[in-house]
Amino acid sequence: MTINKRLAGCLLALMFGTGAGLASERNVYYAVNDSTDQQTTADKNKNNTGKADGKDAKGNDKTPSYEQLIKKKGSVQEGLFTVRHIDDKWYFEVPDSILGRYLLAVTRFTAVPQNFGKFAGEKVNEQTVYFQQRDNNTLLLRAYVLSQVADPKSKISRTLTASTADPIIAAFKVIGRNKGKHTQMVEVTPVFAKDNNVVSVSASDAKQLKLGGLQADRTFIDTMKVYPINVEVATTRTYGSLEGSAPASRTGSMTIGLNTSIVLLPETPMQRRIWDHRVGYFTNKYTIFNDEQTKTDREEFISRFRLEPKDKRAYAKGKLTEPVKPIVFYIDPATPKKWVPYLKQGIEDWNAAFETAGFKHAIQARDWPDDPKMSVDDARFNVLRYLPAEIENAYGPRIVDPRSGEIIESHICWYHNVMNLLTKWYLTQCGPLDKRAQTVHMDDKLMGELVRFVSSHEVGHTLGLRHNMGASHATPVEKLRDKKWVEEHGHTASIMDYARFNYVAQPEDGISERGLFPRVNDYDKWAIRWGYQYRPEFKDEKDEKEHLMTETTAILAKNPRLWFGGEGKNEDPRAQREDLGDDNVKASDYGIKNLKRIIVALPAWTKQPNDQYEDRMEMWKSVVSQFNRYTNHVLKNVGGRYLNNMPGQKPYEVAPAQKGRDAVDYLSRQLFDAPEWLYPTTMTDISGTDAVEAISNEQARVLKVMLNPALMDKIYKDQRAPGAYQFKDYLNDVYRSVWKPLTGLSEVKARTRRMLERTYVEQLNAILNPVKTEKAGAADRIQSSDVLLYAEQQLDTIEKFCKTQAAHSTGINLMHYNDLLRQLKLIRERRVTVK
Repeated sequence: MTINKRLAGCLLALMFGTGAGLASERNVYYAVNDSTDQQTTADKNKNNTGKADGKDAKGNDKTPSYEQLIKKKGSVQEGLFTVRHIDDKWYFEVPDSILGRYLLAVTRFTAVPQNFGKFAGEKVNEQTVYFQQRDNNTLLLRAYVLSQVADPKSKISRTLTASTADPIIAAFKVIGRNKGKHTQMVEVTPVFAKDNNVVSVSASDAKQLKLGGLQADRTFIDTMKVYPINVEVATTRTYGSLEGSAPASRTGSMTIGLNTSIVLLPETPMQRRIWDHRVGYFTNKYTIFNDEQTKTDREEFISRFRLEPKDKRAYAKGKLTEPVKPIVFYIDPATPKKWVPYLKQGIEDWNAAFETAGFKHAIQARDWPDDPKMSVDDARFNVLRYLPAEIENAYGPRIVDPRSGEIIESHICWYHNVMNLLTKWYLTQCGPLDKRAQTVHMDDKLMGELVRFVSSHEVGHTLGLRHNMGASHATPVEKLRDKKWVEEHGHTASIMDYARFNYVAQPEDGISERGLFPRVNDYDKWAIRWGYQYRPEFKDEKDEKEHLMTETTAILAKNPRLWFGGEGKNEDPRAQREDLGDDNVKASDYGIKNLKRIIVALPAWTKQPNDQYEDRMEMWKSVVSQFNRYTNHVLKNVGGRYLNNMPGQKPYEVAPAQKGRDAVDYLSRQLFDAPEWLYPTTMTDISGTDAVEAISNEQARVLKVMLNPALMDKIYKDQRAPGAYQFKDYLNDVYRSVWKPLTGLSEVKARTRRMLERTYVEQLNAILNPVKTEKAGAADRIQSSDVLLYAEQQLDTIEKFCKTQAAHSTGINLMHYNDLLRQLKLIRERRVTVK
């Protein structure tokens, strides 16, 4: 049968949601009659409306029969499907045994235009699909998009199945059958030669990439390669260009290459492991229905590779055992040879973690073999792809079986310019601590070790681990300077933290590379043990969950270093990106000592011939960014709240008042007292940077956060908690950090101080006289709060300060104070004016 255009459009629209989850038992697929006869006439397919493909104007079928087609010259390949290429058309012979089996379709770029924004090797999309027999004439391809489950024996499963239909993404006319092989032939050319959300660029991605309409005359199916459990389809696709698309600005079109891997998923899914929020894993969400519920259960299961011991008896006795199928990562043959050993070391560093789960040689790194039958685009293989990109990054994604969370494969994407990022990180954080870092041209051994660290981090993601930005908080700041301790234990408990290098250490501490670099550490070993330990003793996933949670509680109660603090996106100041130690203020003060040393040394470390300064300017910008990073770490402690998930702790706590006081004091010392050292003439004379403007902009940014109505309201409400920062004290501390005499200051410090004080008054005005908008903001919400009274009180305090200072000031300072007094008067007048 065929599907009319409107229905096809509706069905394709359903495909935009590619969320994967766990479904209930699938429908039973009935067998089709073994016959080479074709049901071609309209009266044999009563569901058809309109003209079907392959019919002439009179409705006569022009499609060659199965027997006619296989007699023609063309290629044939045997494997997951029998794939035939006849007269420029492509056909699959789909085995009956495949009906209802899940297939994972993963599409990646194989060729892209210059400056496209994506690179060969990166994923375009993924989708789980399956074939379903509609009738003798029609084979459907459906997308698996379900996220609800019920025991097939329960009564509710009947209505659940009917209420969770998967979308049809293609309908194929059955051309005929092969009796001996129990297969049926369908033409698949349109699926791979046209755009859809399964095996090509989706409409949303096309818009983002500024691709116009697909040009059919310049779009081709290049090859199809068939293997026992997968088919690899390579296509060349040409699109029109949209306005602003740089690669096609001259030609009006863009051509890309894609490879789609269609891989047969395991017939029996791996048992799911239900997530415990105290261990950081990527997850799939699903909803559980059963007949005994009064409320549905919502769970998440983790992503992980399938690891099972070869020798189950030895494993049960606690002996290290090799897995039946190890996790193997291949190194892209395009990788520069000198980095290959370090990338492989970074991968295999995880074996130490897998040993805690009872496995030896669980993860292996291999060179890409000289085998023409293998392709780096094949979704059966885990590959570290080396991409010729100027992006300073790398990332480690996963392709997951949506039924179980089993990781089927991963392609780590390693951008060439990540090494420039590593250079900036290491010089900026450890330049004074390691002589090898005192250059922008670090030797290969040092760079190799830096590469190894990033490799390990990205591999952690491919194993299913999320970031743990709270791991570095487990290390007391002073221990970061303790050579013996930090070299033994590492400066962070997890390589999955963004705790790059030990910037707290000082030159006199004499700490070696082992105490400066991150490594696979305590938390990582614990997380792998939790996720990968083979536990066949539990009858089902629910039973396993209950036992694991009890075990986890006992383990975490004994070892706070195993805390999973999340991705660093919540309000907890203990879990931040790029920070170190259990005290942001102390750590940042130490970090600034090192930055001051670097600023002085940069001209020598970055010297270039012929009056070139690119290296100096790039590293200076890195130092400035690091300084601002320290500021942000400290700033998050103002109004901080702790979110706890460890045994015996309250789920929610307001941070102690001393943390807030120390943070305000730091900002007063390190930022509001203008950091002239950060903008020496050795930098500003070359860059043309206005030091006053640069410093003032950063001061204003931070002060606006500190006097933001939402933050002030938060601190005001939280002051009721035991030991919390009192709102009145907070305002007084912020006031004292800003309002200081202007006498005896350098020009830079005096100018920035005046601008800072004006910003303070402007913020008070924004609080007391908020601009009316359609949507109420934080300033509107506090109009009935005591916060407003404290803000008005600030006007009186500032007025008194300005009058006192004006009495013994002259020149520009006197004008400054008089202008502030004028502004204060205007603010009060606006408050009493009826609007």
